[in-house]
This record gives sequence, structure tokens and C-alpha cells, in this order.
Amino acid sequence: MPAYKDKNGTWYASYFKKCWTGERKRTVKRGFRTKKDAERFLATERLKDAKDLDMTFESFLEIYLNDLRNRIKENTMITKVCLINDKILPYFKNLKMNEISVSDITQWQNELLAYRDVNQKPYSPVYLKTIHNQLSAIFNHACKRYGLPSNPARNAGNMGKEQYKEMHFWVKEEYLKFSEVMMDKDGIYQAFEILYWCGLRLGEMLALTPADFDFEKETLRVNKSYQRLNGKDVITNPKTIKSNRVIQMPHFLSEELEDYINRLYKIRKNDRIFPITKSWLHHEMDRGCKEAKIKRIRIHDLRHSHVSLLIEMGFTPLAIADRVGHESIDITYRYAHLFPTKSKEIANRLDLEREESTNVEKES
Repeated sequence: MPAYKDKNGTWYASYFKKCWTGERKRTVKRGFRTKKDAERFLATERLKDAKDLDMTFESFLEIYLNDLRNRIKENTMITKVCLINDKILPYFKNLKMNEISVSDITQWQNELLAYRDVNQKPYSPVYLKTIHNQLSAIFNHACKRYGLPSNPARNAGNMGKEQYKEMHFWVKEEYLKFSEVMMDKDGIYQAFEILYWCGLRLGEMLALTPADFDFEKETLRVNKSYQRLNGKDVITNPKTIKSNRVIQMPHFLSEELEDYINRLYKIRKNDRIFPITKSWLHHEMDRGCKEAKIKRIRIHDLRHSHVSLLIEMGFTPLAIADRVGHESIDITYRYAHLFPTKSKEIANRLDLEREESTNVEKES
């Protein structure tokens, strides 16, 4: 795999690269300023082909991202790359994968823990944990796929911690005040109706098409999600397998949506029925809350509001989970404070059970 001088005075590398079929294909990389730069590149390519972890972190990162590219969603990949490039790569890029130590990880952690912004605020514990988990995932990949003996990020221990933000939601009366002032906004009104009365995620709602509705059965199908990525509309699979679901709509909502879709000019069955942006919905949320004189919550909190309404109505965690695309255990733990399971009530119910059993014994 030699290096050659190009006609314009720069250098290029010509080499054979082994593809997944086992076939070797000739590849040319141009634009190196010096012969040494071209040879350094060739040496790195040899290590990649041999899966030799004597390569730099930056070189292995290319392998890691290529391995993941077709396995995760595009928006997840974009988020992952931004985090790595900003918080991880600058520290480790020139270190060799097989020489990065627990001490290196600890020093990196200490820098992040010591960071303060212009207002003297540190990174949040959740953000620190997210960054560390990403670094650990890269080393895990090297261990499982390419024979790295151990994961130094795991051995160094985590930083930060999980921290659930306080859950905000509207009670039914608050939502009805909000919806009343939104009725003059056709399309926006119906979008908020779906978010509150069906508990959809924002991306799920924005991906809906006429083909997703069965107005005879009054059902709504969720099988995709909308994202705006790099200036393009992108339709992806839902967040999880459980997110693929069919939701029974209340009769009034089915009538509202059938009327709305029938009024859409030349709408096709696979066209989005809400061709609006997330930012426009946020703008309308601000306006509606101000006019209705109710507290401002996030759009995602309408999903929490739907769950809290179902809990108040007495539905089980399993029934709620099936409707919103969660695992029932997630509903139980995350919304535990909303379920009527206070110690006194449990004790009262046990008293009642014991009393009924005693009466049966006396009668017999």
C-alpha cells in the first residue's frame, strides 16, 4: 500500500481494502500534503483491516460509527455523533485504544465535573451520566467485537446519576380551558386533541396519515414517527416495539378527525394530515396557555396528562401501557405517586377483606 505524489504536488495513497464479502477492492485517497501524512493514513488503514486495537481512538471511532450506522435511527445517530465530537473525541482522539487507562478516564471525568458555564453552572448529573455511558458504549463495542481485554470506562466508575424531572400535567378542566381557546385554529386544534385524548408522542402524531384511521371501528393506528433532520422530513419507525399499536378513539374525537380529514384539499391516503412544525406547535401552546390563563406545560406533558387522566378513571397499569405504548412496569413506577395506593387505603382494604372472611366463617 504505497504513497504516490500527485500531479498537483500533493500526495495520495493507493491501497486494497477488504469488504464484507471478502473481496479486495482498490481504493485511492487523495489530498495529503506530505508523503509522511499519506503513509500515516495507510498505516491506520492496515490496523483497521486487521482490527488491531493499536489504532487511535479516532480511528476506532470510525469503525464504531460505521458498525452502528444501519442499526440505529438517523436522529439517534446525529445526537450520538454530536455528543462524541463535542465531549469525548477532543480528549481521546490521539490515544491508542489499547493504551487508554482508568487514569485517563478519571482525568477526563474530572475535567467535565469541574466545568462551569458563564453563569457558573456545572453540567447536570443526568448529562454527565449520558456522556459517560456513551464513552463506555464505545469501549464495550471494542471489547465485544474486536477483542479489547477490558472496558476502562466501566472500571473507572460512572459519573453523574439518573434524575427524573418533576412531572407536570394538566387535569381535565385545564385542558378543556386550553382546547376552548384553540378551536379557531383548524389543524392545530385537532393535533392537540389527539395528543391529549390519545396520549401520542409528538412525532407519532405528526406522522399520521388518512390511512391510519378506521372511522367505522373508531381506531387510530400508530406505526411510524416524524422527524425533521438536516432540513428534510424523515419518517422512522416508532420509538419502541411496544409503540406499534392501535388506539380506540372516543366517539367525539373520531367524529372531529373524520370531519377534519374530509375537509383537507386533495389529501392522499399516505399524506401527513398535520403538515406543521414542532416549533409552530410550541408557539401555539404558548398562545393558548396565555389566553386560557393556565400554567404552561411542555407538549410532551400532554402525554403525561393523558396517563394521569386514565389513572384517575381507575384503569390498570397494563391497560394504560397498551394504550400509550409503554411497558406496564414503566407506568407503575413512573406514575406510582398518582395511583390510589396510599398505606391507609391499603390497610382499610385489608381490614375489609378480613371482616368479610370472618363473616363467612360465622355463617358456616
